[in-house]
Amino acid sequence: MSNQKKQIILNEITFWKQNKLLPEHYCDFLTTLYTEGERQVEIEGKASQSVMAQQKRKALRKYSVMPMIAIIFIVLLFTIDAVWLVAILTGALAVGCLVGAFYLAKKNQLLSPILHLTGALLLLAVTVQICMTYFPNSVTILYVGLLINCLLWFISGLTMKIVYFTVSGILGMLAIAIYFFI
Repeated sequence: MSNQKKQIILNEITFWKQNKLLPEHYCDFLTTLYTEGERQVEIEGKASQSVMAQQKRKALRKYSVMPMIAIIFIVLLFTIDAVWLVAILTGALAVGCLVGAFYLAKKNQLLSPILHLTGALLLLAVTVQICMTYFPNSVTILYVGLLINCLLWFISGLTMKIVYFTVSGILGMLAIAIYFFI
């Protein structure tokens, strides 16, 4: 086995030991097995340095967003007259966040339900806003828009096998139908 592969495995074992994902004696055994009896202190020092480097990279990524937010705030502050510029920047930021969210959802399965719910609620908000803006005096069009949203939730729940979408779609359609007819 190459030294690079061994080092990766040893880094993982040290990470497991530090975060108590495995009992300490298991980690010691695995470390001894992969180092073939080398000094364990040197390896743990290297592994902890690489773990710290990973944590620094994560913190750097997190803090690299701050200047972008500051730039957007400054642009929004000084370009109130140019509404189209604000709309373009906001749209670009939204698309960037959406692409980043889908990229993260591929890596982390726990984020998928949050993204589904956020997307559904954003679609609902946009639908209500469009109905209220373009048809302010027609409540029927608002109900139709809400029914379409609930129907989309129901269909999405059936196709993606997501129970909470199916249930919310059915309950939403029932609530709108009852409210409309009563």
